[in-house]
Amino acid sequence: MKTFENKVCVVTGAGSGIGRALAQQLAQAGAKLAISDVNEIALKETATSLGDAQVETYVLDVSSKEAVFAHAEAVVKQFGAVHFVFNNAGVTLAATTANGTIEEYEWLLGINLWGPIYGTKAFLPYMLEQDEGHIVNFSSVFGFVTVPTQSAYHVSKFGIRGFTECLSRELHGTNVHATVVHPGGIATNIGGDARLGVNAGKLESEFVDSLSTLLRTSPDDMAHAVLKGVKKNRKRVVFGYSARQLEILPRLFPSAYGAILRTLRGF
Repeated sequence: MKTFENKVCVVTGAGSGIGRALAQQLAQAGAKLAISDVNEIALKETATSLGDAQVETYVLDVSSKEAVFAHAEAVVKQFGAVHFVFNNAGVTLAATTANGTIEEYEWLLGINLWGPIYGTKAFLPYMLEQDEGHIVNFSSVFGFVTVPTQSAYHVSKFGIRGFTECLSRELHGTNVHATVVHPGGIATNIGGDARLGVNAGKLESEFVDSLSTLLRTSPDDMAHAVLKGVKKNRKRVVFGYSARQLEILPRLFPSAYGAILRTLRGF
C-alpha cells in the first residue's frame, strides 16, 4: 500500500472541483504539493485551504507544451523529486460534429488530450530515473460510451484511456505506475463552464441543460476514490454517478447501447 506522506504530488486543474479536492486530501495525508491552474484566483483559494501543507502554486496552461515542460523542471528544482502526477485539468464543449469548428476541437484537445500527454512526457523521465512514481490521467465515463454533441470530448477521453492503458503496460516491471480515472457525474464546475459551440443549436443546448441532473457525485468522494485506487496501484478507477453501468453497458451491448441510453437518459 502506497503512502502520500512526504511525497511530492503534482495536481493540475487544482483551482476547483476534483483537483481542489485532491489537493486538500493529499495535504491532509502529509504530501508536498505542486498545484496548478489557469485561474490564478481560484488557485490561490485552493492554496489557502491547504493549511500548513508545503505547497507551491503555478499558473499553468496545460495546452502549452513549452509551459508544461518548464513546469516539470520548476517542480523538480523546487522539491528535488516528483512522485505523483495527477493530470486532472479538463474542459468540455457542446457541439455536434457538423456544428463544431476546427478551432473548437483544437481548443478542447489541447487541454484534455495534449495536456495529459505533455504532463506524462514531462514528468515521466524523472520518475524513471529515480525508479519511483505514479502517473494519474483523467478520462471520463465518456471514455466508455458516446453521446451526441460530445465528439470532441470523446476523442480526448477515449484517447487518454488508450494512452494511459498502453503506458501502464509499458511500465510493467518498473516501480513507476499509471492509472486512468473515469469519473461519472461529478458535481464540479465543468457543467456550468461547458462551452457551447459557436454554431450550437437545440441539441447542444438540451445537452448542457441536462448536465445538472447528471452531476451528482461530490468531488470529495471522487478524490477519495482516486487516492484509494492509486494507493493500491489500480490501473483503472471508475467511480461516480452511473459510472459502473456506463463502463459495463458497451461491453454487453456494443451495437445497441446508444438506443438504450436514448431510452434511459434521453440522449
